[in-house]
Amino acid sequence: MRFKFLGLFAALALLTACETAPEESASGSGTGGSSGSTSTSSGSGSTTTAPAGPVAGSAEEFKINVGDRIFFGLNKHNLSGEARATLEGQAAWLKNFSGVTIAVEGHCDERGTREYNLALGDRRANSVKDYLIALGINPGRIKTISYGKERPVALGSNDAAWSQNRRGVTKITGGASG
Repeated sequence: MRFKFLGLFAALALLTACETAPEESASGSGTGGSSGSTSTSSGSGSTTTAPAGPVAGSAEEFKINVGDRIFFGLNKHNLSGEARATLEGQAAWLKNFSGVTIAVEGHCDERGTREYNLALGDRRANSVKDYLIALGINPGRIKTISYGKERPVALGSNDAAWSQNRRGVTKITGGASG
């Protein structure tokens, strides 16, 4: 019995001694400069570095690096200069990932009737779609939907909440990972 236990302990010690420590990047500043996370595949002893940040072409990468929403003025569906700049970034990203399809959501604040806000949300979503098409995105890749005032991101009956809810949101619906 002692020999089995001693043999098991020796095998475990040998396996622990063979494990390689993750390599540290000499260029990392220690404040999140690079992730450097590694994973070891069993049996081969090789290490592969996982990419830092979101996967290129993913919905997460689109949202973080490009921006997925624009905002509108009260009772407006025209695009501001800031909104156009965001949409130009979206169009450039969509051109790089030509297999991606999107849905543009039109949203409104809580004021106004349900019917009025559904119509306004539709005009907002179509303003986004039309601008993306003008920038060279295939119309077949873009669907629109209006949620009116039904899906607020900010609750409250004040200017701060209302301004966040008057928005157009571009969502990745197909062709991207993540």
